[in-house]
Amino acid sequence: MMKYIPRLQKYYKETIVPKLMEQFQYRSVMEVPRVVKVCLNQGLGEATQDKKLVDIYQQELTKIAGQKAVPTKARTSISNFKLREGMTIGVRVTLRQEKMYEFLDRFISVALPRVRDFRGISDKGFDGRGNYSCGITEQIIFSEIDLDKVTKIKGMDITVVTTAKTDAEAMALLTELGMPFMNRGN
Repeated sequence: MMKYIPRLQKYYKETIVPKLMEQFQYRSVMEVPRVVKVCLNQGLGEATQDKKLVDIYQQELTKIAGQKAVPTKARTSISNFKLREGMTIGVRVTLRQEKMYEFLDRFISVALPRVRDFRGISDKGFDGRGNYSCGITEQIIFSEIDLDKVTKIKGMDITVVTTAKTDAEAMALLTELGMPFMNRGN
């Protein structure tokens, strides 16, 4: 029985690895940076007043990711925000391996082009260690979301964790994967 390999993962192994080996003069295939995981996170500040919101957004994020999202709890109490330690204030999901490649493929080729007035994503989201984070303002750009059932437009943070040692290597990897950066290399 043949194992299923996502399209983007196959493209990475067959096309991107040789390109990056040539570009950065790697001696071994193991030196080539790769995507380790993709983390999706939604902060729900309004969840302190309405507990049902957590369930709604948890179901939405589960649909988007293709994997069950888990609620996040507050670590400390903040009286100004009416927040107590242990209250649910967000949902998150971490994708790895096939599900990660499937999500990245859908995000790059389907969801991002649906953003209004889209000119590319910012290239300023690198952290100095080869990881990239960006924020999405509307969850409705994902085709998995049924527009009729959306109660409120909510954004999310997406973090792509790579094995790249520098931002330049991570930028080259994500650009080759198809991430549409605004200022490619400027």
